[in-house]
Amino acid sequence: MKKSGIDESSKRELRNQRQFSIRLNVFFFATFMVFTVLIVRLAILQFVEGPTLREKEASISTKSTPIPPIRGNILDASGKARIAYSTSSQSLYFTMTKNYTLPQNKPELYEIVGKLKNVFNKYGDPNEKMTADQIIKAMDIESKVQFGYTPRRIKKNLTNAEIAHFLEHKDQFKGIEVVEESVRHYDPDQVATQTVGYLRQFSGVSTTMDHYINKSRVTEAGEKYLSTEYVGVDGIEYAYQDDLRGKNGLKTTPVNALNRPIGRSELTAPKKGNNVWLTIDKNMQMVTQKAITDQLSYLQSYRSGKAYARNAQTGYAVAMDVQTGGVIAMASMPDYDTNVWENMTADKYQEIQHRIANGTIKEVYREGHASSMVLMGSVIKPLTVLIGLNEGLITPYTHYQDIGYTEFGKEGHETRIRNSGSHPYGDLTPDKAIFHSSNTFMIAKVGLPLYRKYGSDSVNVWDKYMKEFGLGVSTKSGLPGESAGSGEYLNTKAAGSTQAAMAFASFGQQGKYTTLQLAQYVTTIANKGKRLKPQLVSKITDSEGNVVKQFKPQVVNTINFPEQYWDTVIGGMRTDVPAFKDFPYPIARKTGTSEQSIYGHTVDNGVFIAFAPRDNPKLAVAVVIPEGGFGAQSAAPVARKIFDAYDQEFGLDGVPKKPADSSASTDGTDSTSTNQ
Repeated sequence: MKKSGIDESSKRELRNQRQFSIRLNVFFFATFMVFTVLIVRLAILQFVEGPTLREKEASISTKSTPIPPIRGNILDASGKARIAYSTSSQSLYFTMTKNYTLPQNKPELYEIVGKLKNVFNKYGDPNEKMTADQIIKAMDIESKVQFGYTPRRIKKNLTNAEIAHFLEHKDQFKGIEVVEESVRHYDPDQVATQTVGYLRQFSGVSTTMDHYINKSRVTEAGEKYLSTEYVGVDGIEYAYQDDLRGKNGLKTTPVNALNRPIGRSELTAPKKGNNVWLTIDKNMQMVTQKAITDQLSYLQSYRSGKAYARNAQTGYAVAMDVQTGGVIAMASMPDYDTNVWENMTADKYQEIQHRIANGTIKEVYREGHASSMVLMGSVIKPLTVLIGLNEGLITPYTHYQDIGYTEFGKEGHETRIRNSGSHPYGDLTPDKAIFHSSNTFMIAKVGLPLYRKYGSDSVNVWDKYMKEFGLGVSTKSGLPGESAGSGEYLNTKAAGSTQAAMAFASFGQQGKYTTLQLAQYVTTIANKGKRLKPQLVSKITDSEGNVVKQFKPQVVNTINFPEQYWDTVIGGMRTDVPAFKDFPYPIARKTGTSEQSIYGHTVDNGVFIAFAPRDNPKLAVAVVIPEGGFGAQSAAPVARKIFDAYDQEFGLDGVPKKPADSSASTDGTDSTSTNQ
């Protein structure tokens, strides 16, 4: 028994020794592996990641601040007038760190406002002092102008003393930051304001506008847009954003661990954007704008007599170079001062909201009045005749006896359409039908025969012709928000029947189009079928005046009709218009008066199209005066002033009547541009 106990004890001791040896070996192996991993990791840090880490270490000791680029100029056609230009400025921005509309936060708000007011009064320009109310308005606490926590500009053009004070006492001004930015200025003469467009802060449009959403906040040059940077949101400013913007600059400053400057900053200057040259001539534009404004004033006064139109509140005009498609003038009146966007407030926006949109390219509404896009009226009749000729429904020598009215529809339920004043014009050929503006000819010889030829498909045939002349499709101008117009004849149910739709369409009561579309349409007639793209920009140059891009005339499509058809139609465009009674050049013109129902009552809209000279066209003009009455009395006088101005500036016969002005340079460089 004793021997067995000793053996058992020895066995246990041996087992314990073996287990201890195993644990010891595992411990040494684990220790070896840990040290091996540490040595390998140190080697990687030393030889592989070392250069990268050293570079990061260097970057930590510097602070980089992007500098927004200086935006390029927008020049008129001559280059003598800067319609828009930018300067570098230091501005003060405020970002809401909390909801200051809440009562408990009001004391803090008033404290900030009081401090700002004191700094502005003590260190600012004496001529640019701000009251507490003005500062609070600029802060836009209720977010009526800016979204949420978008930085608000409180004041621009800070003095050096103001800048120094804010930088030295930054901890005392919560949410306040001094930002170097490019400030946009617009010609105070208000030149084509809606066409030129305006700027808004990038942070306010980065999620709402396709151009900036698609770029994911990065420019074509691979740079990020700055949140406080101002970018184009309408007109030329938006359409040519990438050309005008330029490139960011960079300010690099060495700092210590406490993020305080410890050395001299290095500056990489921003690159100025390119200059955009408009086809619009400032002198022509100003004449056009004044012509509309004066005409509206005249129509609203009793001295206008039979032309009296007290509800005529707006007017639109486009003048196009027949040979190039260049838009010489584009006016949407009334307009506004684009500089108001620099310090926009809710009150200012309320005042201008109906004037911001470009009524020559889209439908703009004014409460209680006709919109900017009206029915064509009789200006459609040259095209109606062209369709009739091309479809073989009439010939240039077709005769029609006009008794003052015509009828269509089921027997016993006929609809009767009359000429203006129910005037019977007697024996008419197509050119005379245009001259007399016969509704009955258009219906009886084109509208109804086209319906009989194609039946229910006649509206689609009509629509095809409309679009060939630029009516119902984009003009390709490139301006944002351009409307395609409205071919109401396609809604045969609303018209009553396809037959009714064709009858009314034939004399201009079934299609609404923009003034720019009408200008392209009459230009196409002047060019005998060559539809040109309306050009708003002639070229793009850099800040040194070097041409970066040149724009040439662009044909959108060509309509091949026999020469005789064009001659017939142009020969008929001789409507008697008092405004052109003594005009020194042969001119092709057509007046129009379209009826439209506005809030339960019918109004007459004045429309006018023309080009001159008749045999060698230089300029085409379209004018629309909603609720202006007859086109000959409301729209035509505006067109006459535009033609006269063009003759003075450029010469309808190629010889300008105005003495040449060689006092200003036209190279478009910054050093020689005028009108700051």
